[in-house]
Amino acid sequence: MTDIHTTFHAFLGCSLDGYIAGPNGELDWLTVFDNTGYDEFFTSVDALAMGRTTFEVMRESAPDYYEGMPIHVLSTTLEPGPHPPMGRSRVTVHGDLASLQKATAKAGDRRVYADGGRTVQALLAAGLLSDLVVTRVPVLLGQGIPLFGPRPGPRRPQLLESHTTRDGAVQSVYRFQGIASMSR
Repeated sequence: MTDIHTTFHAFLGCSLDGYIAGPNGELDWLTVFDNTGYDEFFTSVDALAMGRTTFEVMRESAPDYYEGMPIHVLSTTLEPGPHPPMGRSRVTVHGDLASLQKATAKAGDRRVYADGGRTVQALLAAGLLSDLVVTRVPVLLGQGIPLFGPRPGPRRPQLLESHTTRDGAVQSVYRFQGIASMSR
């Protein structure tokens, strides 16, 4: 059997002052903006990795949003292993990144969509995030859940492209160099 190399990719929106959600997880300020390119991005991935908070918000607000795509939840508070489906999506909980990596590689997932602030931050800190599409929308929230948390030193991603959407948001695509190899 050939080893599958799984890569992790993020597609996020954030406020001008760097928040991906309001202080209580609110996203209404973001959903009024055109998320240019999301549909194409979504069709390019095989599975989804998200944290417990994102999972719980999406399970309550839009359980079939991910259209049956397998969902991997990173959580230290939920029981690891298979969980009831979210909409049409199969759900598996992992207690750490190593378990997530092993499961996605075993499933043959080549590209995994990383969603949720802490999940993206954890993948970035571990050197596992391949690229990031970030759409910075012209809204100042003043407080909320930040796009980036503490990092173990500076990272200098390569800007691949940047453009302004018709709604006045700026969307940029960054690639991260030196992606850590998969643990086996």
